[in-house]
Amino acid sequence: MSIWWSLHLRREAASVPLARRLLLGTMETAGVDPDISFDLSVALSEACANAVEHGGREAVPRSGFTDGGSPEGTGAYHVTAYLDGDRCRIEVSDSGPGFPAATVARRRPSLAEHGRGLHLIEELADHVRFRNRPGRGAVVSFDKMLKWRDGALLKVS
Repeated sequence: MSIWWSLHLRREAASVPLARRLLLGTMETAGVDPDISFDLSVALSEACANAVEHGGREAVPRSGFTDGGSPEGTGAYHVTAYLDGDRCRIEVSDSGPGFPAATVARRRPSLAEHGRGLHLIEELADHVRFRNRPGRGAVVSFDKMLKWRDGALLKVS
């Protein structure tokens, strides 16, 4: 059995804990080891916080989405999580200006003023990819091998 879900979230700080709680609840229900769940939830929080801060071309109006609700619009970002077999993949995409070239090429010092959250994602996940979609924003995707609790629902299905 596999589980996947996708969220279209407003670029607001309150969306970050919402995405994190949904991921933690999904993993708890499926039977993922709590340490793995925690690592992925922190990495997801960092990716979402980055999308909220940098993920749009303009400020988000208080009324909500700037473009009628499109995840590609300036007022929203998109989170997708896949739990499939022994792997979890999470992808966060936004409509901002994209990552600086040094970030995509992974040439940044770990103690830089900005980018520490991206470094943290790299430390918590097994595989990370930062990419730009020219004219459409940035995407960070990361994978982690899962460990399961005894009697885990997803593992035994």
